[in-house]
Parts: sequence; structure tokens; C-alpha cells
Amino acid sequence: MTTSPGQEASDATLEEAAADAVRQGTDIREKVLELTLGALQGRRFDRNSIREVVRAVSEGAVQGAGSNRAQMREAMSEMLQGLDQALRVSAKAGHVALQELTVTGRSFSDNELKAALANFRRLEDDFLGTVKQVADAANSQVRPELREALSEARKAGTETGREVASTMGDFAQKFTAASFDAAIVGLETANEFGQRFALVASGVLGGLAEALRTSKDKDPGKTGAS
Repeated sequence: MTTSPGQEASDATLEEAAADAVRQGTDIREKVLELTLGALQGRRFDRNSIREVVRAVSEGAVQGAGSNRAQMREAMSEMLQGLDQALRVSAKAGHVALQELTVTGRSFSDNELKAALANFRRLEDDFLGTVKQVADAANSQVRPELREALSEARKAGTETGREVASTMGDFAQKFTAASFDAAIVGLETANEFGQRFALVASGVLGGLAEALRTSKDKDPGKTGAS
């Protein structure tokens, strides 16, 4: 994928902000959540954009990690949870967008729905797979700590994965199992959700992110979204 100079600058800024959050060592999860949501809101809702944001935040966190092993592992775990919470909000936005497009009579075809779901179900894999790539490329001090945090996240399951599973369950029932599986295999190599879906999902994500910020302002001890 070709990256524009503006995108490279945006990624670099995001990396540095994530590095600063980890260096400071406090409220890492909340800071990563806010950084990730802000970055996702500013980009097209698609798999490439999500991977770019995850990579930038993860690489920044690695750069900001210190040398204390216990603190490093805690920081990597907190960073992953912040990313997960942000991507769950993004997945929720996609879920709501699909509901709007299929219920409000916007002529969202079955093929468009299948294409969106084919990409949608890859969100957790994209998230964890991208972090794994960052871990594999990290220095010898951070690499085992990030890998361990990633292993724990896989074992426990992610909030993103649970939201994706809920979405798949809601919409897959519209098709027979055989036709849906066949369509998924043919479509999931694409990275594009489709223009209408991306537009609606981006709008919903903005609303959910703003609601989350408002909720946190009213209750500073609250993190995540319902």
C-alpha cells in the first residue's frame, strides 16, 4: 500500500504520542484508548487504516518502553488493552453501521453485506497479527514482554473479538451457512468495506467516541464503552 507524506507524518506523530504515554507510565490504557480513537476517526474506515493505526501505536509503545522488566510487561499489557478498547468501539461502530444500512432501506445488497462481514470478521486477526509483527521486530528487551502480553490477550480473548462475534452472529443468519462461507472465502482478501459502509461507520465511530469522552469527563474513573 502506498503511503502519502501526510500519512507518514500522521503515523510518526501517533508513534511519538504513544511513546510519550508509555514513558510517563501512568494511565497508559486510557491514553492509548484516546490516541487510537482519535487516529481512527481521522481515517477511512477500512482494514488498512486500522492496521496502520495499530502499528503506529504499538511501535510507539515499544519505543517508549524503559528497561525495567516488570514495568515493561505492565506497560505492554496496558497498551494492548487500550488498543483493544478502542478497536471494540470501532467494531461497535461497524455493527451499528451495518444495522443502519440493512434496516433503513438504503439498498444495501446482500453482496455488499457479505463483503462487509468478510472484512469485518478479520478485525481481531488484523489487530493481533499487526501487534505480533511489531513484537517480532522489537528489540531483545521489549520483544519477550510484548509477546507475553500478546499471548495473554489471545488466551483471554479480546473485547474486539467479542464485538465482532456478536456482529457476525446477528447478520450471518441472513444467509445459509454454505452460501455465506463460500462468499466469505471469495471476499475476505479485499481490504475495502465499501464506500457507503465506510462513510456510515466513520460517522457512527465519531459519535461513539464523543459519547465515550463525555462519559469519561463526567466520571473520570470510567473507561471503555458500553
